[in-house]
Amino acid sequence: MKKRYLVAALAALGMAGTAHANNFSYNFLEFRTAMNPQMTGMEFSMLFTENTHLIARADSQFEEDRDLAVGIGFNGPINQFTDIYGQLLVHSVKYTKEAGGETKTQPELNIGIRAWLADQIEATGRIGRNDENSVFHAGVRFHSTDQLSLSGEVRNNGLYGPQVTMSVRFQY
Repeated sequence: MKKRYLVAALAALGMAGTAHANNFSYNFLEFRTAMNPQMTGMEFSMLFTENTHLIARADSQFEEDRDLAVGIGFNGPINQFTDIYGQLLVHSVKYTKEAGGETKTQPELNIGIRAWLADQIEATGRIGRNDENSVFHAGVRFHSTDQLSLSGEVRNNGLYGPQVTMSVRFQY
């Protein structure tokens, strides 16, 4: 009788272990451009452990401004189609001359969800805080191959205001 319980417990642990795999890749290099106001940026993410990743971002309007951010993120599955993720970042921001031209360091904390809508279509969204501003991101990503995806998004990173963004992501 005890052997049956032991075998059942080991089988349950074995099944639970497979449920902890991520549904999305967190190893990528992304290039993006935004409209109204115009902005160009890039982002790099790399898994550190199975459920943590390192992030580096750079965005600019090319008006002697910049938003550089680095930090750590967490990620994990909710179910077989959905992941939850979040990021803790430190930004080094240099504002445009029209906005004062000052340089400032500020934190950001956000949390989001990535979900498969169809075989190659992903919906993504996140909310958070960046110093005194809110951060919002929502979009749809088309995965043309395992290594390449394209997206259209609406975002507000707390600095440039609401924007429509397009990006290309190379996953490795």
